[in-house]
Amino acid sequence: MNCISGSGARSLSSVLPGEHRWALFLALIVITACGVEPSESADSPAKREYGAHYSLRIDPAAAAVDVALEIRQSEHLLREIRFPALSRQIEGWGGDGKWQIDGEGLRWLVPRDGGTLRWRVKVNHQREQNSYDAWLGTEWGIFRTEDLIPRARTRALKGSTSSTSFSFELPTGWSVVTEYSSKQNPIRVERADRRFDQPTGWIVAGRLGVRRDTIAGIRVTVAGPEGQAVRRLDMLALLNWTLPELAELLPQPPERLTIVSAGDPMWRGGLSAPASLYIHAERPMISENATSTLLHEVLHTALSFRVREGFDWITEGFAEFYSIELLRRGHAITARRHARAIADQADWAKRARRLCSKHSTGATTALAVTKMVALNQEILDKTSGESNLDDLLQKVLESRAPVDLDALSTFAGDLTGEASDTLHIDNLPGCSRMASGNQGS
Repeated sequence: MNCISGSGARSLSSVLPGEHRWALFLALIVITACGVEPSESADSPAKREYGAHYSLRIDPAAAAVDVALEIRQSEHLLREIRFPALSRQIEGWGGDGKWQIDGEGLRWLVPRDGGTLRWRVKVNHQREQNSYDAWLGTEWGIFRTEDLIPRARTRALKGSTSSTSFSFELPTGWSVVTEYSSKQNPIRVERADRRFDQPTGWIVAGRLGVRRDTIAGIRVTVAGPEGQAVRRLDMLALLNWTLPELAELLPQPPERLTIVSAGDPMWRGGLSAPASLYIHAERPMISENATSTLLHEVLHTALSFRVREGFDWITEGFAEFYSIELLRRGHAITARRHARAIADQADWAKRARRLCSKHSTGATTALAVTKMVALNQEILDKTSGESNLDDLLQKVLESRAPVDLDALSTFAGDLTGEASDTLHIDNLPGCSRMASGNQGS
């Protein structure tokens, strides 16, 4: 839109006939709008944003982390923060304004001009005898951000969003790796699906050894404490075989993948988070049965769909099936070895009594793998090879609602044009009661 300045309009009025001056006056109203800033126009309302910054001070001597949440706002945009679920590891609450703890968690009434809420987290958390899934010692620590920062619910002025960041205060000589870019200080947190952003994922801190690479467009970081026998280059080598295949499989591959690792006293397994995972330093890259704990957790990190309670076998089945399948596609194992691995899963599955349950055991996961193998073959047969389990996974990933048996059956039927025999309730031990419960809800 071209605009005329006010002085230009006055010069025109001096030469226009009198009967046209009223028209010019009306035009000036439109012309004046050209000087309005975009943020003030009716089509572009002013952005409502407040600052939220988390400061994390690591205290190795006490195996604790001091956390301070500072809210910065010039208007009273953020009114209230609630932490519904508080861990027993959290103590020492204090801060500005009014706050209280009751049976529904902690409620903080944020002051009009902002303020700070503080707490302390005792990090060490025992998972099994003599092993931990969160640990902070005098030399290093590994834990999740969610261990330090409880998930929050907020009440704010409509349309308000947070500009969230976090930073660390570390002992001398220590460094830290998170799932976010190491080039940012403070670290910015941006999640388009949330109005109040909170940091997530695994953290490793201490005197670290770090290796980085970009594989199939995914920025990969492998980090662990020095002296912990973390096989950083072995992990990158395995991912160089398999991440390109994963990127082909997914409609939207992750931008980043952070792997943190250490030895004892950490738990001897693997655990995933949204863009990061933990794996014990002594876990083999590929086990004797041609499965991979590392790839299994990578799949959990990359396959960001939710399932309804009792249907963990769906996520576990996809993760384990594709962790073996990607080894074959990436030529890390032969087709013969792959067939042997699937046969081993079928043998292990015989120990499972039920498929649908709140938590999947190793045998349950093996049974879930056999169902994925059968479902893949069924889709191939019924579509004359035009579709397979990859196409079913695409539909699952596109689902916004949590997935259950009904949803999985519907997606399979969309591909084949008929009901799935593999997913018939009679072929899924322990699922009939859950299915009938869903129908009645």
